[in-house]
Amino acid sequence: MPGWLPRVMIMALALYGCFQLGSWAFYQLIGLLTNIVIAFFLALAVEPAVGRMADRGMRRGLATFLVFLAVLIAGVGFVVLLGSMLAGQIANMIEDFPKYLDSVINWINQTFHTELSRVGVQDSLLHSDWLQRYVQNSATGVLDVSTTVLGGLFRLLTIFLFSFYFAADGPRLRRALCSVLPPARQAEVLRAWEIAVDKTGGYLYSRGLMALISGIAHYVLLVFLDVPYAPALAVWVGLVSQFIPTIGTYLAGALPMLIAFTVDPWYAVWVLAFVVVYQQFENYVLQPKLTSKTVDIHPAVAFGSVIAGTALMGAVGALVAIPAVATLQAFLGAYVKRYDVTDDPRVSGGRRWRRGEPVLSRVHRAVTGRGGADEDGGGTDDGGGGEERRSASGE
Repeated sequence: MPGWLPRVMIMALALYGCFQLGSWAFYQLIGLLTNIVIAFFLALAVEPAVGRMADRGMRRGLATFLVFLAVLIAGVGFVVLLGSMLAGQIANMIEDFPKYLDSVINWINQTFHTELSRVGVQDSLLHSDWLQRYVQNSATGVLDVSTTVLGGLFRLLTIFLFSFYFAADGPRLRRALCSVLPPARQAEVLRAWEIAVDKTGGYLYSRGLMALISGIAHYVLLVFLDVPYAPALAVWVGLVSQFIPTIGTYLAGALPMLIAFTVDPWYAVWVLAFVVVYQQFENYVLQPKLTSKTVDIHPAVAFGSVIAGTALMGAVGALVAIPAVATLQAFLGAYVKRYDVTDDPRVSGGRRWRRGEPVLSRVHRAVTGRGGADEDGGGTDDGGGGEERRSASGE
């Protein structure tokens, strides 16, 4: 056995053990890392407001505290308003449930020629095995629900603490990061940090503007249909549809439909139709224009980044994917050398055909993959260049 073989085997086993230990630690800390990522982007979002207040002479810690206090008050106020609205509507729905049940039973009896009664349906439901099992499972799951709620509150507190430290100690964090890098790398890190702040702020600005437009549009509809709690429902639709990825649109539209159904079932259909139509308008008209101006990212790239972020980190990845990709794109754009594009019709989707060539020959060459200009050595006479370009572009 060579003398170096035992040492190589021991080194390979040590590397394998370190890899397994690192993988185990990563999976154990994945929740904490996700919270840190959310906190970092939240700190980037409040950085412009904190920076302006600090530039006017206010201590950075106090400025950060005031900004987070305003965000907290707005969030708690919205939750309390929405909770009171939901509690009132649920109480009204429970009170009017017998009337809804009678209307449904009458429709079933008239349509299918049955003889159902509300008392019989209620007795069958109350004495059904399915309902008893559901009540037992719900009673045993109260502890799990309480644990989930407490875990969510603790996670929210962790995110706020990390984001507060990131925003309040932003200059110190940047100084500590730059202290271990040479001067050239320091400039790149500071530039990337500045781009991240601008892109994250632009993303939140565009989302906030779309939430305002969506809320106003749905408020007009709800007032026209005389649906109760129109202001709160409009705020709900605007915020949830824009700041909850993937399923936000469906959650936002479900609540107004439910409230409208208590007024008139046809109102729920009108709300559903308006939500679908407005969503298409937002996806294909409003969002691309606002995103291109505030985040400067192509809609297809934004859509792909959301899908990739969802696959990697779930809902959190979908939320931070667009500002992260916009920051990376803007940062790498300074290191990609670009050239002027030649004046060739094929750039805009056309083809260069030989002048006077029959249409069938063009189709045959397009099918076989042989270009007409290339067969002649890649060139045409100068006198026919303009005519060929006009023919290829369809003029």
